[in-house]
Amino acid sequence: MIRQFQLVETVKAYDPGADEDALNRAYVFSMKAHGSQERASGDPYFSHPLEVANILTKMKLDGASIITALLHDTVEDTDATLEQIEHLFGKEVARLVDGVTKLSRIELQSDHSKHAENFRKLVLAMSEDIRVLLVKLADRLHNMQTLDHIRDMEKRKRIARETLEIYAPLAERIGMHQMKDELENLAFAQLHQEARDSIVQRLTFLRESGQPRADRIIAELKRTLKEEGVEAAVSGREKTPYSIWRKMQRKNVPFEQLSDIMAFRIAVDSVPDCYRALGVLHSAYSMVPGRFKDFISTPKPNGYQSLHTGVIGPEKQRIEIQIRTPEMHEVADFGVAAHWRYKQGAGAGPVESANETGVGGVLLKLIVSRGFINERARDGKEMMTT
Repeated sequence: MIRQFQLVETVKAYDPGADEDALNRAYVFSMKAHGSQERASGDPYFSHPLEVANILTKMKLDGASIITALLHDTVEDTDATLEQIEHLFGKEVARLVDGVTKLSRIELQSDHSKHAENFRKLVLAMSEDIRVLLVKLADRLHNMQTLDHIRDMEKRKRIARETLEIYAPLAERIGMHQMKDELENLAFAQLHQEARDSIVQRLTFLRESGQPRADRIIAELKRTLKEEGVEAAVSGREKTPYSIWRKMQRKNVPFEQLSDIMAFRIAVDSVPDCYRALGVLHSAYSMVPGRFKDFISTPKPNGYQSLHTGVIGPEKQRIEIQIRTPEMHEVADFGVAAHWRYKQGAGAGPVESANETGVGGVLLKLIVSRGFINERARDGKEMMTT
C-alpha cells in the first residue's frame, strides 16, 4: 500500500502545481472516515481508495482527480456528506465525488447485464466531467485485482461478466488499452480459468524456448532499419491471454495454429520516420496481403494511431509489426488522459472549472469530438433504451 508521502511526491513530480495541502487533507479525511471498515481480504477499507488514487497517478491525472479517488467512497459508505467535502475541498472535488457516487448507485440498481451497450451509454452520459469515468474505471480495476478475496463464486463471476461487458469496452472506447487489457485478463481468469491457465502455460513455454529467435528478429529488424538511416527502438510484445482466446474462438483454431502470438513494435521520433520505417521494411521483406493498416492518417475513433503491417520477416517468420512515435504509444495505453497531457502539458496548474475549460472539459470534448458520446446524451436527453 502506497504511503501518504509517496502519493503526494508522485503527484507533485508530474504536476508541480498540485495542491499538496489538499492531497494530505484528503488522505487523512478518507482514512478517518473509513475508520475500522475492512475489505473482504481483511485489509483496512482505506487501502482501496488509496490504490485507486495510485492507479490514477500512473495516468498522471490532476490533483483534483487524485483527491476524488481518495474520497470516492466516503459519501456512499461512511457518514461523510457532500456538504463536508465541498467545504473542505471545494466545489470541483465535491462535484466529482458526487458524480462517482451516482455512477456507483446506478451500477447497483441497474439490470445492465441485459442492456450492456445501453448501460455504457448511460455511464458516459452521466460522466459530464470525464474524470468521473476515469475514477470509476480505476475503482473497477482495483476491485478486479482483489476479486479473489470474495468467497461467493457466483458473485465473482457476475462482477467479472460486468467487467467484460461494460467496463473493458468503456476503457477501449476512450482509448485506454492498457486498462482494457488488464480488465479483460482479470475477468477472463474468473470466467474461464482453465482456458486462461492453459494459454499462460503455453505462452511461458514459447517465451522460454523461443526467446532467442525473438531476440534475433528484433536485432535484425533494428539492423535493417539502421542501415537505411532510420534510428528506432524495436521490441516484442506478446498478445494477451484473453485476446489469444478470443482469436481461437473466432477462428475456431487451436493455439498451435495461431501465427501472430507476438507482435513487434517499432518506435521512431516522428510521423515522417514512421513512413520511412514502413518503406524500409516493405522493401526488405515480403508484405503479407491484407495486413497493412494506416491508423496514422486515419486514426481509430478513440484516437489510436499507428502503422500496422505483416511481413515474412527475419528467419522467414510471419510477423506483425506496429510502427509509432512515443506520443502515439502513450495515447495507445492511456487514451484521453494522454491526449490531455499532450494538449496541456504536465503541471499546468490548478483547474478552475472542469465543465468546459478545465481538465475534464478537455477530455470530454475529445470524447464528444470522436463520437463516443453525443451532445444529446451528454445533456441527459438520450439515456437508456429498451
